[in-house]
Amino acid sequence: MRQLLLDTETTGLDPKQGHRIIEIAAVEVVNRRLTGRHLHYRIDPERDIDVAATEVHGMTRDDLRGQPRFGDIAGEFIDFARDAEWIIHNAPFDVAFFDAEFDLCGLPRTTSIYASLVDTLALARESFPGKRNNLDALCERFGVSNAHRTLHGALLDAQLLAEVYLAMTRGQETLVIDMYAPSLPAVASIDGVALSAGRYVVHRVVPDEAELAAHRAYLDALARECKAGCVWLALEVDESPAVATA
Repeated sequence: MRQLLLDTETTGLDPKQGHRIIEIAAVEVVNRRLTGRHLHYRIDPERDIDVAATEVHGMTRDDLRGQPRFGDIAGEFIDFARDAEWIIHNAPFDVAFFDAEFDLCGLPRTTSIYASLVDTLALARESFPGKRNNLDALCERFGVSNAHRTLHGALLDAQLLAEVYLAMTRGQETLVIDMYAPSLPAVASIDGVALSAGRYVVHRVVPDEAELAAHRAYLDALARECKAGCVWLALEVDESPAVATA
């Protein structure tokens, strides 16, 4: 599955009041692996930026003079973002701005571009009701370092969101749940089966007689101490073959 973690910075809070996008970033994840591919633009909004917005992202109107306009980069963005699952923190905010920009360019809206849409803020609120669920709080909760984040920036925020999203949605999908594919040495073959570099090998550990005896002693101790008995020993009895009687 191809996914894009997206973030925008804007001139203000409401596209209906004429506010515009000034920065876009999209970070690519394929099959839950960061690929290293991303798209990043700074955009001339052709209007002033609210002081409150500048306090958040640090950019002023003068910083963006000479940058491309949204219409200049729209085609490249659409080509990169088409048919991917979009993952955005507080998705309704960013999608409203994208749609407003596409309207101004006479282009189809976002629903015709993305395959599906995930709002990580909604996911976080469902998983952690009553707690702070902004990006900084989620970074702290999942151990994602954001010490270098002093101002909001679309690319940095999209990269942090990618790490947070992968941690937040990580399940036991495989025996290996690392976010990045490790570099493993090539293995020629195992039991005559050729393996390519990067394939995981699962080793089965078989307990010896001493370990089995220690485990049985532990179960016997549990059975003596627990009034309900030991479930594992009860299962052994249930699974033992019936003894025929004359």
